Amino acid sequence: TTALGTALRHWRDRVSPQAVGLPPGGRRRAAGLRREELSQLAGVSADYITRLEQGRAAHPSPHIVEALARALRLTPDERALLFDLAGLADRGPGRVPGHIPPSVHRMLDRLTGTPVAVFDAAWTQLLANPLYVALMGEWEGQDLNAVWRGFLNPHHRVRHTPESRRSLQESLVADLRRTAGRYPDDTHLHSLIAELRRRSGFFDELWVSGPPGTHQAGRKIIDHPGVGALTLDCDVLSVAGSDLRLMVYTADPGTEDADRLALLAMGAPALAN
Repeated sequence: TTALGTALRHWRDRVSPQAVGLPPGGRRRAAGLRREELSQLAGVSADYITRLEQGRAAHPSPHIVEALARALRLTPDERALLFDLAGLADRGPGRVPGHIPPSVHRMLDRLTGTPVAVFDAAWTQLLANPLYVALMGEWEGQDLNAVWRGFLNPHHRVRHTPESRRSLQESLVADLRRTAGRYPDDTHLHSLIAELRRRSGFFDELWVSGPPGTHQAGRKIIDHPGVGALTLDCDVLSVAGSDLRLMVYTADPGTEDADRLALLAMGAPALAN
């Protein structure tokens, strides 16, 4: 094995399933996570995790290391060590931070009846609780970035008028422009912006001369294929000191929307699609 594999196994063994919102399951040889459970949490194949732990894979990508650090709930110092052991430079002050504090993890664990997702300063989804995934669908690849989806993927569940879509796009671009100014050394961020400018003429227009808007709270209609249309309040909350954003959806109590959200919560996996 390698130092990277030993560290991963140590961190996996110390995380209980209950701590990350998973059922304890049957008999276990250790109190920590199984590889299959870490795979589920991080979006990394269990076979690849096995190869990392056994030293048969030694050069994981920054994306995989970031996902493992979040799933294992590493502290900032542990996360920096994981990047070092993987032979990667950790994100410095000029790069968009991706660390999710333990307090935010605990918040998502407790808000099981509320759809919540965590985004970084570039509007890339880092984490979402099961009800958020059931409500909005599961994204992967570039579509994990809300700005990318807002300009290049028309297939999502939020219902828009032309006016509401333009307002959202303007606020996302203005926010991304501020983020680019705060993190001038983030090559991934600037590659994302360059690709958006290349592929969307409207994004490019807004990037050059769009208004300095901000992302506002609002009411959204989500057309869900399983429970029908839900009208929900969408609030974006900032996490002090980390430049993360929490997107939270709630329904007015006693309404049909609240009933549909509760129905979705009861059957989240089955009703997600």
